[in-house]
Amino acid sequence: MIEVTLRQIKSWIDCDIDDQFLDVKIKGVTIDSRAVQPQMLFIPFKGEHVDGHHFVKQSIQDGAAAAFYQTGQEIDSSLEEQPLIYVSDTLTALQQLAKAYLNYVQPKVIAVTGSNGKTTTKDMIESVLKTQFKVKKTQGNYNNEIGMPLTILELDYDTDISILEMGMSGFHEIELLSSIAEPDIAVITNIGESHMQDLGSRAGIAKAKSEIVTGLKDNGIFIYDGDEPLLQPHVAQVKHAKLISVGLEQHNTYVCTIDSNQNDGIAFNINNTEHYELPILGVHNMRNAAIAIAVGHELGLSYEMIQHNIKHVQLTGMRMERHVTEQQITVINDAYNASPTSMKASIDTLSNMEGRKILILADCLELGDNSQHMHEEIGEYLKNKNIDELYTFGEEAQYIHRSGQPYVLLAQHFESKEAIIEQLKKELVAGDKVLVKGSRGNKLEDIVNAII
Repeated sequence: MIEVTLRQIKSWIDCDIDDQFLDVKIKGVTIDSRAVQPQMLFIPFKGEHVDGHHFVKQSIQDGAAAAFYQTGQEIDSSLEEQPLIYVSDTLTALQQLAKAYLNYVQPKVIAVTGSNGKTTTKDMIESVLKTQFKVKKTQGNYNNEIGMPLTILELDYDTDISILEMGMSGFHEIELLSSIAEPDIAVITNIGESHMQDLGSRAGIAKAKSEIVTGLKDNGIFIYDGDEPLLQPHVAQVKHAKLISVGLEQHNTYVCTIDSNQNDGIAFNINNTEHYELPILGVHNMRNAAIAIAVGHELGLSYEMIQHNIKHVQLTGMRMERHVTEQQITVINDAYNASPTSMKASIDTLSNMEGRKILILADCLELGDNSQHMHEEIGEYLKNKNIDELYTFGEEAQYIHRSGQPYVLLAQHFESKEAIIEQLKKELVAGDKVLVKGSRGNKLEDIVNAII
């Protein structure tokens, strides 16, 4: 965050500040009192178990230049002569501040959502653009109603492009984020099954993801999965933006076709005219890359520059992350998260590799009442996929084991990750390919780390 005064903040958001403090300068924002640095603004939240207002005094003693304070909260008398910004709700005030600050810095905003591939696509867009622009992207999982405003407030004055990832678990959450960010470019990577228990169906998920166009600027750009019929009714309502569809089907603006699928990446073509190489496993990543390519084209980059940049993309960890051990065993860590759609894509990736193929799958979480059926479908998807061994772990993954057993040479269900690790240590030999996939709560990176 660049240096701003409390006078500016008072003009940006609904608040009260004592006149004597209006020239106080802040630089940086934190919601964690332990992370306070000199000149920062501290923002407390009143949670179910902890009230951040209890840490306002300490944060100022530690160097914070000012702090939000929610009206109606008890206040220590010693704080009454401190630079406090009184607001009716600290979360709403944070969001107002982020929106005003974004308008002050004025970067071009690219908003990215989707059931799968948000972070991968965000990383790819950054890689395509960063040689020509100063780009700042969402770090980690700072993609919700708190994290995204904090990401915005980290922007520098000379930031050209802000790539904001938008996550959600229910309706109206992405609507809020989009109204704060007011993107120039909005992206939906795909529609999967994540948060099915909250949204009821894939149609509900498509509706919630489509909220990303709520704040899309007039004459903006909307890039979406053109192969997904559930998005079509929502796309048809977008009248104020340029529409760009990406997918495998011929009607898309960007038609993707695979050229080659190797053990260390893929090569593909766009509209049979542009050829690209991607150092990342998984045919499903071709669509994510095509989105990044479309963004590059729209922002005026040449084919040659995009081609070079996409070839050197680097992804955030645990997303088709490839390791080769000293024993020449290839381990693919795709354990950051999982849904039935992304699990099937991982099966396709492993299926196309050479050598003995061992698939390790754990539960997909948050699927609601239809969870058993969707896990059974994952197992059935193994038919004709040429997977040698299937290892499963978790209560729901046992349904993958049961339905997938006929389609692999060996299927085993384990009660613990430690049991899987012990089995792998006995069994793995040079040339084996191992792919590990499961929802975040399973922490399957424990298995990956044990192997490598």
